[in-house]
Amino acid sequence: MNNKKYIINSKIFLKNIRKSKKYKMQKKKILYLATLLLLLMSNNTVFAQNDSTQSADIDYSLAKQLIIADIDVSGDVTYEKYIIIGLSGLSTGQKISVPGKEITTSINHFWKQGYFSDVRILADKMTNDSIWLNIYLKQKPKISQINYSGVKKSEQEDLTTKTGVSVGQLVTPDLINKIVYQTKKYFSEKGFDNAEIIVNQRNNPAETGTVVLDIKIDRKAKIKVHRIIAEGNNSLSIAKIDKAMKKTNRPALFNFFKSKKFVRNNYEEDKKLIIEKYNEIGFRDAKIVNDSVVVADSNHVDIHLTIDEGKKYHFGSITWTGNTLYPNEILSTYLNINKGDIYNLKYLNKRLTDDEDAVASLYRDNGYLFFQIMPIEASIVGDTINFEMRMFEGRPATINKITINGNDRVYEHVIRRELRTRPGTVYSQNDLVRSLRDLAQMQLFNEEKLYSGIDIQPNEEDGTVDITYNLETKSSDQFEFSAGISPQGPVLSVGVKFTNFAIQNLFRKSMYRIVPQGEGQTLSLRAQANGKYYQNYSISFLEPWLGGKRPNSLSVSLYYSIVTGYSSRYINAMNANTSYWQSYYGNTGNYTTGDVDYDSGTRMRTLGGAVGIGTRLKWPDDYFALYTELSYQHYNLKNWYTYYFGFSDGVSNSLALGVTLSRSSIDNPIYTRKGSSFMFSVSATPPYSLIDGKDYSTMKPEDTRRWIEYHKWKFAAKMFSPLSKNEKLVLMTRVEYGFVGYYNKYKRSPFEKFSVGGDGMSGYSTPGTETIGLRGYTSGALTPMTTDGSGNLVANGNLYTRLTMELRYPILMQQATTVWALAFVEGGNCWQEFKQFNPFDLKRSAGVGVRVFLPMFGMLGIDWGYGFDKIQGQTTPSGSQFTFVLGQEF
Repeated sequence: MNNKKYIINSKIFLKNIRKSKKYKMQKKKILYLATLLLLLMSNNTVFAQNDSTQSADIDYSLAKQLIIADIDVSGDVTYEKYIIIGLSGLSTGQKISVPGKEITTSINHFWKQGYFSDVRILADKMTNDSIWLNIYLKQKPKISQINYSGVKKSEQEDLTTKTGVSVGQLVTPDLINKIVYQTKKYFSEKGFDNAEIIVNQRNNPAETGTVVLDIKIDRKAKIKVHRIIAEGNNSLSIAKIDKAMKKTNRPALFNFFKSKKFVRNNYEEDKKLIIEKYNEIGFRDAKIVNDSVVVADSNHVDIHLTIDEGKKYHFGSITWTGNTLYPNEILSTYLNINKGDIYNLKYLNKRLTDDEDAVASLYRDNGYLFFQIMPIEASIVGDTINFEMRMFEGRPATINKITINGNDRVYEHVIRRELRTRPGTVYSQNDLVRSLRDLAQMQLFNEEKLYSGIDIQPNEEDGTVDITYNLETKSSDQFEFSAGISPQGPVLSVGVKFTNFAIQNLFRKSMYRIVPQGEGQTLSLRAQANGKYYQNYSISFLEPWLGGKRPNSLSVSLYYSIVTGYSSRYINAMNANTSYWQSYYGNTGNYTTGDVDYDSGTRMRTLGGAVGIGTRLKWPDDYFALYTELSYQHYNLKNWYTYYFGFSDGVSNSLALGVTLSRSSIDNPIYTRKGSSFMFSVSATPPYSLIDGKDYSTMKPEDTRRWIEYHKWKFAAKMFSPLSKNEKLVLMTRVEYGFVGYYNKYKRSPFEKFSVGGDGMSGYSTPGTETIGLRGYTSGALTPMTTDGSGNLVANGNLYTRLTMELRYPILMQQATTVWALAFVEGGNCWQEFKQFNPFDLKRSAGVGVRVFLPMFGMLGIDWGYGFDKIQGQTTPSGSQFTFVLGQEF
């Protein structure tokens, strides 16, 4: 017997004995004999069980007391021997009962660890008073590598997060089931309801005790909706039911931008939307009494709905209770629901609490943050529902504390001065919204997260509220590097715009981040050049809060430019082709014998500057602003081309005072979703000819131009209307008018005229001329050309109009990048005299484009437009044209 190895499972052995009818009456005797048998066996006797369930039927009173002489560890484990022995709770020299609770407790402890698939405790040797134990364990394998097949890398990352599987985990049946379940759920939510997932594990020969998991995914084809079949839908057609659902739709033209895939969770939500739609048209009791999803083929399902519409209801009488601040008439006016209107629960809730001009807003704009209103169906008479609006007005809430988080670029007082919510003042919902808008206008914070980052904590006990602005700063400094084309070659532009400048820190090196920052001031530097032909340099500074106490702005700007003409050699070559537009633009024509030469004797120099003061107004409302500017320009022409200004030599000066009244309520200065902006401006020089008593009809032209005079009027309006519920699809409409007038027809200004057409980016803009872009036409193409007394062509745009409708949709809305696509229709024109103005004589165009806003570079974009109309000097429509946007919105 010593040479033979016995492995006996004591639990199974004893259970078999108990099941025997023959020995049922001699249970104790049988147990006693079994115990003796176990004690007499030598070598490997098993005192363990194959699971963690302790037998309650073992009679421990028959056990023998033995001392553990030694403990050994065997099996498939990677743990050190001393760790296993420590986990067992057994130790050498310990007296245990055989059979006994010590062995059972040790086995249960190993099972509870969850690390092993097999646990046994063996007796290698036994004597009358000692026992040599062997702990046999089979360790569950660990994951050493995970391989996905049939999915993209981004999907692998998503699946790893959802399943929670990772290298180093123990492989268990629960883990495998979780991987299969979560993976199938993941693809089911994407419309792949028939996806198959297979998880295989194979031993890793390079690492003992580990396995490689191979997760094979066959997503199959997407399950799509084939048909929606409804019964009982007398008031809503299938098309309207389909439209009410957001993510469970049939393949149809009007569902082009909607999902046609079938996802069970989305379907359940869409069924609720159907009922909401019924509630909107009066069917308060509508319900779906039965629905089923039937497989149409391997990739499609049919949806069957049985609807009980119920009765159509109307609003009855509406009474108000609990109101002390506002009479019933005012509340009913805000509610805007009359007796007899079709019952619409969604509209009722919007008018009570959700809309910007809801009843709740009336209270919350005046501090009643704790205001509550509960619409109660007081009675139902036939198809009429009478409502009682029970109100709790509460008391006005006072702002206790304002906290600003996330700001690491701007001095806090710069932020706080923009806030209309201040400690100690009465809370106002309107003030909160305006504060967020003003912060967005600073362009120093992530506009998309401003509204979601607001945290309002009311305390009804003491009637106060704490407001936290959770901001995310962004770098809004802009660097411009762009290129355009002129007849002389490429025109390069380099500019930088610092939007958080701090002139107060100019001599504090510790406050520098390239330049001193922190005060929210704007410093812009720009240079534009085409070698010796054209150079333009400008600098501007804006202080938005002059003095720091009131929002009065100060702006200062200076610029200098010089434009050089062509050499006579080039002019002579150009005259080889004297077409109308080559004469106007100075194109190279047939001259290909060499580079274009410049002529230092033909040039135009311009020096100018301006100082302006702006202030916010409180009337008619505080969206209005008034800006007043004093500007000066000095023009010096030498042998210059007459088609620009009508003369070639001389010096002119312009001193003008400009006043601009504007109103802006837009919500976001980059991608605007709603709001409007209006601007009306007048800029005028002193009327010299009316006060100096001189007869300008007899004076030399150069004397009439020494100090120019004019009055310039402009009006521009933009409106932004969201067309979708999520306010992403936006319609922008714009109208503009401009007019340059004179005091004396003999002293008419050659400067400050309009050049209409194109984008103004194709080359350099001539100083003294305002460029108005119109897509679908080349630069300046709509500017009228007239002849002067000497027969020279002169650009003479004194009046213009531009009308635009533009549809916008965002592609990417992130802190670092904002991208949207657009489609437009546009019309405009330019005239010489006011009497020629015809608002219906417009040059039309349509096209598409894209805009990209990068904080470092500002606004970039490209448009393709098609001009439908002929322009002066041409016999065919303008046709296809590309226009570019660099640094500003078109």
